[in-house]
Amino acid sequence: MKQKSAVVILNWNGRKMLEQFLPSVVEHSIDVAEVVVADNASTDDSLQFLGDHFPQVRTIVLDKNYGFAEGYNKALEQVDAEYYMLLNSDVEVTPHWLEPLIAFLDDHVDVAAVQPKIRAVADKDAFEYAGAAGGFLDRLGYPFCRGRLFEELEKDQGQYDTPMEVHWATGACMLVRANDFWAVNGFDGRFFAHNEEIDMCWRMRIAGKRIFCLPTTYVYHVGGGTLPKNNPRKTYLNFRNNLTMLYKNLPDNELRKVMRWRWLLDRLAAMKMLILEGHWADCKAVFQARHAYRQWRHDFRQSSLSPQSPQSSLAPFSLLWQFYIKGRKRFSDLPKLSF
Repeated sequence: MKQKSAVVILNWNGRKMLEQFLPSVVEHSIDVAEVVVADNASTDDSLQFLGDHFPQVRTIVLDKNYGFAEGYNKALEQVDAEYYMLLNSDVEVTPHWLEPLIAFLDDHVDVAAVQPKIRAVADKDAFEYAGAAGGFLDRLGYPFCRGRLFEELEKDQGQYDTPMEVHWATGACMLVRANDFWAVNGFDGRFFAHNEEIDMCWRMRIAGKRIFCLPTTYVYHVGGGTLPKNNPRKTYLNFRNNLTMLYKNLPDNELRKVMRWRWLLDRLAAMKMLILEGHWADCKAVFQARHAYRQWRHDFRQSSLSPQSPQSSLAPFSLLWQFYIKGRKRFSDLPKLSF
């Protein structure tokens, strides 16, 4: 029998995260959703821990580490629910966190996905990097959030407590309608990890659906649970996948303009990593990512979903210009966005 909703946590060698955060998920979710942990072929004792301490949690065991994107695709093929709550293993949920999100999708049939407000475990009065109060893309494809511009994180003082349509919802905590997830073939498994949820939300918007943040409910997120900041692998995946996402989803006339700017800006970012931060490996990863993008980009264009759709549009301003030249460090200081 199909469940109304299922909370699905993708795990890879995250036994410590499960021990710390799964109790809150079970306590505050089990009455309204099936709780599932999908294991990406962990080599630690995650499965033993789950069997010993959480027999009420269903486990799905994958045969290898498929990464975040394809790992979720493989796992969700085995989950029969109307709504999937995709939840990182390093998220602490709060009482009644899930019910408002379910009700929101029930009441808004044109909305494919919704996220709560994301605060930081380390500073529970501040927004967390991955999602904050809803995500956007500037005109050059750089992600930003209500409550987070680049590395600048705002304190949560209720300034973004109104529901808002957004460009993307975070994969750290996203309730997505199963029919809409599969209508766009889920995550692009080739991404492995990083930018896959932004790409999927973009494809849903191209298909005519909407994405929302409902900040009246909230969770706490550690962030960086899989790969830490300044990890060359993370840098590589972020740059490669971001460029690929733009290639897939932008109309040709916009794509040419954006890629001319990115040719320059990606090189400047690499030089900043090397000269100002002393991170040679990250600098190298940027150039490797651009090379990988050039090598595989033509494999993606054929599967694009009508990129001429008006839903493919980005924010009408450059975040780099607003942040570094105009000194606007808060989302509320940026030009207003409309949909």
